[in-house]
Amino acid sequence: MLDFFQTKQHRIVFSIFTILVILVLVIMVISGPLMFFGEGKTGHRRENPNMITFTGEGKIYTKPDIAMVTLSVVTESKTVADVQKKNTEKMNKVIDFLKGFGVEEKDIKTTNYNLYPRYNYEYVRVPQIVGYEITQSLEVKIRNLDKAGEIIEGSVNAGVNQVYSLYFKVDKDEEFKSQAKELAIKDAKKKAEETAKQLGVKLGKLSGYSEGGGYYPPIYSNYDKAVGMGGGGESAPNIQTGENEILVTVTLTYEIE
Repeated sequence: MLDFFQTKQHRIVFSIFTILVILVLVIMVISGPLMFFGEGKTGHRRENPNMITFTGEGKIYTKPDIAMVTLSVVTESKTVADVQKKNTEKMNKVIDFLKGFGVEEKDIKTTNYNLYPRYNYEYVRVPQIVGYEITQSLEVKIRNLDKAGEIIEGSVNAGVNQVYSLYFKVDKDEEFKSQAKELAIKDAKKKAEETAKQLGVKLGKLSGYSEGGGYYPPIYSNYDKAVGMGGGGESAPNIQTGENEILVTVTLTYEIE
C-alpha cells in the first residue's frame, strides 16, 4: 500500500516537472526573435544597408629641388686605435669640404658607424684577427642641385670611398600631395556616378574613406666612381634629376538607397 502512494507521488512530481519544461520552451519560442534579432521598443529589425566601394587615383609630376646621398668612409688598419685615428681624420676632411662648399651643418647627419675585426681564415683552424675596419656614413642633403656632381666628386677626393642611395625629391611636397589627393577624390567620385548610372541604382551617403599612396623618387644606387679605397675621377659626374611622381589613391564607400 505504501509503495502505491510513493509511486503516485512520483508521477505527480514528474507531471509538474514536465509542465514546467513545456512552459519554459514555449516562452523561449515566443521571445526568441526578440533576443536573436535585437528588437527594440519599436519591434523593428535593423537591416545593414548595401554598400559599394570605388577607388580613385591622382598623380602629380614635379621636378625635385633637393638631392639626398649617403657618403661613407671605409678605413682599414691593424689596431683599433690606428683605424679610429685614420678614419676620423678622413671623415673630418670630408665634413670640412662639405661645409666649405656651402652644405649647412643641419644637412649633414651621421647615420652609421661600424667597427669590426678582420679575420684570417687561411691555413689555421682558429680564425685570427689580422686587423680592423671602420665604416662611417653621412646622409647629406644637397639643396643646390647644380652643384650635386661637384659635391660628390669633391667628397670622393676628400676621402669618401663609398657613395650610394643617391635620389632626388621635393623638399616641401605637402602642396603637391594635396593636389594629387584632390585628383584622386574626383576620379573616385566620377567612377561612382558612372557605375551607379550603369547599374540603375542611387547612391546614398558616404560611409567610408581611406587614403594611400606616397612619394616615388627615382633612385640611383652605388655611384660607380666612388668604389674602392682610392680617390675619385678626373671630372664631376653629370647628375640628371628627372621628374618625381607623387601618387595618391583614395577609396570611397557609399550606401545604396
